[in-house]
Amino acid sequence: MITNHLLGLLMLSILWTITALPVAPGNTGSLFGTLPEKDDGRILQRSKRGWMWNQFFLLEEYTGNDNQYVGKLHSNMDREDGNVKYILTGDGVGSLFLIDENSGDIHATKRLDREERAIYTLHAKVVDKRTNETLEPDTEFNIKIHDINDNEPKFSKEIYYASVPEMSDVGTSVIQVTATDADDQTYGNSAKLVYSILQGQPYFSVDSDNGTIRTALPNMDRETKENYQVVIQAKDMAGQMGGLSGTTTVSITLSDENDSPPRFANHTFRLSTLESAEVGAAIGRIKANDADMGRNAEMQYSIIDRDGQDMFNILTDQNTQEGVIRVKKLLDYERKRTYSFKVEVTNTYLDSRFIYSPNPPFKDDAMVRITVEDVDEPPVFSRNPYIIEVHEDTAAGSLVGVVSAKDPDADNNPVKYSIDRHTDLERLFNIDSINGTITTLKALDREMSKWHNISVVATEISNPRQTTRVPVFIRVLDVNDNAPEFAMYYETFVCENVKSGQLIQTISAVDTDEPLVGHKFVFSISSSNPNFTIVDNEDNTARILTRRGGFSRREMNTYLLPVVISDNDYPIQSSTSTLTVNVCACDGRGNMQSCNTEALLSAGLSTGALVAILLCVIILLMIVVLFAALRRQQRKKEPLIISKEDVRDNVVSYNDEGGGEEDTQAFDIGTLRNPEVMEANKLRRDIIPEMLFPFRRTSPIKDNADVRDFIHGRLHENDSDPTAPPYDSLATYAYEGSGSLAESLSSLESGATEGDQEYDYLSNWGPPFKKLADMYIEKDTERET
Repeated sequence: MITNHLLGLLMLSILWTITALPVAPGNTGSLFGTLPEKDDGRILQRSKRGWMWNQFFLLEEYTGNDNQYVGKLHSNMDREDGNVKYILTGDGVGSLFLIDENSGDIHATKRLDREERAIYTLHAKVVDKRTNETLEPDTEFNIKIHDINDNEPKFSKEIYYASVPEMSDVGTSVIQVTATDADDQTYGNSAKLVYSILQGQPYFSVDSDNGTIRTALPNMDRETKENYQVVIQAKDMAGQMGGLSGTTTVSITLSDENDSPPRFANHTFRLSTLESAEVGAAIGRIKANDADMGRNAEMQYSIIDRDGQDMFNILTDQNTQEGVIRVKKLLDYERKRTYSFKVEVTNTYLDSRFIYSPNPPFKDDAMVRITVEDVDEPPVFSRNPYIIEVHEDTAAGSLVGVVSAKDPDADNNPVKYSIDRHTDLERLFNIDSINGTITTLKALDREMSKWHNISVVATEISNPRQTTRVPVFIRVLDVNDNAPEFAMYYETFVCENVKSGQLIQTISAVDTDEPLVGHKFVFSISSSNPNFTIVDNEDNTARILTRRGGFSRREMNTYLLPVVISDNDYPIQSSTSTLTVNVCACDGRGNMQSCNTEALLSAGLSTGALVAILLCVIILLMIVVLFAALRRQQRKKEPLIISKEDVRDNVVSYNDEGGGEEDTQAFDIGTLRNPEVMEANKLRRDIIPEMLFPFRRTSPIKDNADVRDFIHGRLHENDSDPTAPPYDSLATYAYEGSGSLAESLSSLESGATEGDQEYDYLSNWGPPFKKLADMYIEKDTERET
């Protein structure tokens, strides 16, 4: 309250001083200034005021209970008779600022904060209450808020994160932190900041003016301490007593540098492996330690002794940074059982700043001892694979080659050999199980297969589970055992108007053999051939030339030209291929037009020749008709069996029913009841049979006591008949026994002689046989024509 009272007195003193100022020369004593000049140079007159001003000052953060006094407006037009009214407009009028319209006193109704708003612009004027006439024009003035130190410095972050390389020099910049103060920086020291370090000494320091943090100790090692917490303070009032302050924390991490060499914790490693370990198999791992991290901790291992370089190699596991020792060559327990060699480790990426430092060298080494353990190994072939050559047409049982395998173990167990038959399905080869000799089981033909790939299996006799397979590639060498032949089928023609020595065909040959020097074919024809000749082109082709001209299709339309083709390999093989040459009609340019002999006859025969040919044809037809007529008279009945290959009975269906048992007019049934009559007239009148073999008359069986005697008699006749067919046949004899007057109904004896049959009598048998009579009478008529 005392402070507020003193401030109020101070403002009153200032206001009193302002109102007590003398009126400036030339002013009318008006509150709001002078009038401007007109364009014509005349000066406008206005009322004079007693003082001049443009702004008021007000302290922020007023804590009194009453309204804060700002200042007083007074015009010399005010006679203090209550007729003058002061009017205030502008920022915050009515809410923040109030004016006594009678006295002109201005008050602030609320506590103001400069950080929210530092200046307010207002407008004031004076009017006559009675006439509302403006006594003083509208004039602008400002109320400026004076700052007090009421805001502490603030950092933009509560925690800063920074890093600096380890082993950095003193004074290396780490990070700059900056605080801000909301107070007026142009008024006093309220916003003047000073930085200091509260925590983090003696490792780091801070610049008091700009807040830059720097290293303060040399050779700070990340491996010793990696993280630091530094507390920085910013204080206003230039760091003096009573100033406000703010703090922040800076987390500083030392980043890694490759300043630590790799080191083996143990300098001797013992490993073991089986001798059967394959090439590339991992035997074991060794590990070196590096206090660095990330890229700086990457290591590479190497074998530096000759004893280990030949048999092993070492690679770095990028995930664990371990050295993985692998087999480089196949191991052999019987040959060498232990290996000792030195392994060296270095960093992959080196920093030149630390290579020559007082620290030990940036590498380390260790001794590795590997013991090879014995295993029961399968047999080992002397070669892998085997390639063997053998000539084709080699006789079965001939030697092809020999394979050899032995047990690599110290016991040297005996081995037996066999061929995997899945690779020799045709069983062309055999192998001696004791000595491994491969022989042929069949003759080989290179033209069928040039290579034979078989697998030979070697097995320990004492331990059959120990087996080894080896591929054996057998190449079949060529032997000249195939004669050359035409490369293709040639359609050759020669023109009738061809001249002697004209080319009609070029031929070539192929040979399935493959001689070492290549094919060389020789072509030749008989020298006595009067029509054609051959010229060998010496390039495995030959030309066929005409030896004469004047070929005629009337004389001969096709010539068969045998061509002998020989090769030059040993032994010489030759073959004769026939070239068919057709004689054709050609135009003047040698283009074939026709090779048809019928066209020749129709186009080239004269009228007399055609008449002669026609007469010959008529004569031939007459001879054929006459011969047919004579044959009709002499021809015997045809047998029932039509096909020469089918000697079984034929069943003919007429699809016509008779008149039944009561119909006795159509035929004489007595014939069926008397076997003797059947023997006298065996010819059937229903069909014309054809005889496959000469008719043989069989004597009727007199004593038809039963069916068995009948069948035995017929069987004996067929067995003793030299003309019987040389194959089994089925003969059905419809013999009903001695009680039947019709005897057998078999059709084998229905035709006794070969000749013409008269079927006119069928028309006399009545309506039931009319259709049968029409069919055979019509057939007989057609045969006569």
